[in-house]
Order: sequence, then C-alpha cells, then structure tokens
Amino acid sequence: MTIGKLYGLGVGPGDPELITVKAFRKLQECPVIAYPKKLRGSKSYAHRIVDVYINPAEKEMLGIVFPMTKEEEVLRTAWEKAAEEIYRYLADGKDVAFVTEGDPMLFSTFIHLLGIMKTKHPEVPIETVAGISSFNGSANRLGIALAEGDDHVAMIPATENMEQMRQVIESHDAIVFIKVAKVLDEMLDLLEEMKLLEKTHVVTKVTSDEEVIWNTDELRGADLNYLSCMVVRK
Repeated sequence: MTIGKLYGLGVGPGDPELITVKAFRKLQECPVIAYPKKLRGSKSYAHRIVDVYINPAEKEMLGIVFPMTKEEEVLRTAWEKAAEEIYRYLADGKDVAFVTEGDPMLFSTFIHLLGIMKTKHPEVPIETVAGISSFNGSANRLGIALAEGDDHVAMIPATENMEQMRQVIESHDAIVFIKVAKVLDEMLDLLEEMKLLEKTHVVTKVTSDEEVIWNTDELRGADLNYLSCMVVRK
C-alpha cells in the first residue's frame, strides 16, 4: 500500500476567507484533518478557522492534546506520541492535513511534528502549504506598512530580557512582537521610556470575529489573549 502524504496547512490569522485556494483544496481532498488542542473535547484556534470548510461527517478529525508546560522532555514525549498517532493514518494510505494558524513554517506547532516525522519516519512524503501570518494580518488591519526601501524589520517573541528587547527596537524600523501578553507591562514601560508608545499598536486574534484592536491607554494591566501581536513602527 502506498503511504499517505502529510500536509502542513497554514490556515491564516483568523478570517476563514484568508485561507489560500491551495489550503482549501487540500482540506477538501484529505480524508484526515489533524489539529492541536489544549483540552480534550475542545477545538483549537486553527480548527475554528477551518470549520466553515469541513463537514466532520465526511472526515476523520484527529484532535491532538498537548500539555500546557514548558518542560522540553514532556513536550517532546507528547509530540512523539502525536507523530505516531498521525503515522497510523499515513501507514493506511490516508493523506493527513495538519492545520495550524498562520504559516506552518513560522512559529508553528507543525514545526515540532515535522522534525520528529522526518527523523522517525523519513519515508513519509511531506508538503507544507504557506499561509498568511498574524504579522501580515496585523499590519493590514492596522494600516501600517512594515517595510519599504531599506527598512529593517524584526519579528520576534517578547521575552523578560528587556535589554535585549531594547536592542531589537533600537536596531529596527519596525518590530512585531508575539507572545507579548506575559510581559505586557514591562514592554509598555520600556516603550514609554524610549518615547515610542505613540508608535505602538496591539491587536488580538487579528482578522477573526473576536478581533480586538487596543488603545495603548487601555493596555496596562490588561489580560491579553496569547494570540496578540504588538507592532512598533518608528
């Protein structure tokens, strides 16, 4: 039997209409749709994006639960288990589409699966389908050009290392921070010190029906969703 093909599908930042034609076609063609989720019985953000295009009665829906931890060994074990779950379908000759918000090769859950599958089952054919990232979605919703001419742009996760964040801001014309919720107030303090608050914008769940574009004076102490981007444009 021919082994199935694994697709990493980028399904965009939130608006189902921002899925590419190719990703839509693969959703129709693949008999198995895999998606990451936090809890049993829940839907992932990526799953909710593609809901409008999928009839669950016609597909095998494979929800993969991942532990909420930063412990690398625990996460590695979970991803190896996920790879084996998916491989069972591939070994039966079924193509599997693993959906992920944004782009599958940029800060994506699919990247972990890709590495393990290549190592454990190198015979599996794999194709990734590019998607629109939250960076692109945020720039367009905010009406902010991220770069022109010789501008320097950075797209990075925000961390507790404020000196490093300062260096990134100083050396780029535009910066998009993800994972900003956990250090929001510290970032606001830094940007205020650098006199860049007026050039700072934050958007949550961009392009989705739950999108929030924040005013900077509302941000301090706010309980930001994980899916939030901070855009600083000098």
